[in-house]
Amino acid sequence: MANIVVPDLKTQFHQLIACPSVSATDPSLDMGNRPVVELLGGWLESLGFNVEVMPLKGSPNKANMIATLGGKGDGDGGLVLSGHTDTVPFDAERWQSDPFKVLERDNRFYGLGTSDMKGFFPLVIEAAKSFLDKPLQKPLIVLATADEETSMSGARALVEAGKPRARYAVIGEPTGLRPIRMHKGVMMEAVRITGQSGHSSDPSLGANAIEAMHKVIGELLVLRKEWQQKYNNPGFAVPVPTMNLGCIHGGDNPNRICGHTELQFDIRPLPGMQLTDLREELNKRILTIPQDNKIQVEVTSLFPGTEPFEQDAHSELVKAAEKLCGHQAESVAFGTEAPYLKSLNIDTIVLGPGDIDQAHQPDEFLALDRINPMVNILRDLIGRFCL
Repeated sequence: MANIVVPDLKTQFHQLIACPSVSATDPSLDMGNRPVVELLGGWLESLGFNVEVMPLKGSPNKANMIATLGGKGDGDGGLVLSGHTDTVPFDAERWQSDPFKVLERDNRFYGLGTSDMKGFFPLVIEAAKSFLDKPLQKPLIVLATADEETSMSGARALVEAGKPRARYAVIGEPTGLRPIRMHKGVMMEAVRITGQSGHSSDPSLGANAIEAMHKVIGELLVLRKEWQQKYNNPGFAVPVPTMNLGCIHGGDNPNRICGHTELQFDIRPLPGMQLTDLREELNKRILTIPQDNKIQVEVTSLFPGTEPFEQDAHSELVKAAEKLCGHQAESVAFGTEAPYLKSLNIDTIVLGPGDIDQAHQPDEFLALDRINPMVNILRDLIGRFCL
């Protein structure tokens, strides 16, 4: 790897976008991210970084990468520049160009992942080049993760391993060059009810799962109202926790008593609300609803969930980012890997050049006039926290 020539910034964009790395809950669409990680690792190793590739357990085609430059290796201080290497699935017929080929048009780079968020890495490398001949007293760490768009399994693996060790971190998700210090968490839950089917002409022959679910939905709406009365954070555009009843399936025919139904919903809690407490309350409220003895109710999580995130407004990192960006740190509604890095005792902000409005959309793009400002911000942060 050491003899690899690191291409220019534009070529890095082309090569990264050309490496498909879709992560999806549908196994037929899910891919690995190893080619992206190995490409980045080769470039960074050529620049003098010490590169560690961490395959995910049970998924050898998926891996995290930790690349470290300078510092004493004792975990005391340093800056992490972090991004995920996977993208969401795409509808090729809705794109005006090939999602895996960078198209430069209208002062933009078009391509899948240009904004969210492979396009962050060439900017990190461009900023890091300014420090290759400087003695970094604290480590500069480039972190690339897997599966952020689905299970967060890459971030979870880092927490389990206790890596990386540093003092500060910037996650380059699309924030429009505005520092973000708070976001809501997310839970995705399901209630499954098994009743007893039978002929609809005689309700006593069965137990209707849809009618039982009606009671559950009523209780969920009561609980949602209670949470929204109890929790409020004016720092968010939607200042209360939300609960969305997303999809429901059940039954098979109008003249048959429904024997099974399932409701799936999400909850987006505010900072200060713990997922374990919320799940405990859900179980307490739903599983104690009086039901026919022929009815079985199960509450289950569709994925482990991501905690809400909040970084202290007075953190040195927040203050530095606010000064560099010319904006006060804000909140966003979408989730990131920030709470996982925060759990490793790393002061963390989310700050990137893209726009969330472009994420997960056909013809995703990164505006070219965002590149130099982001590189300059990264150079300033590296100089402040690593030199």
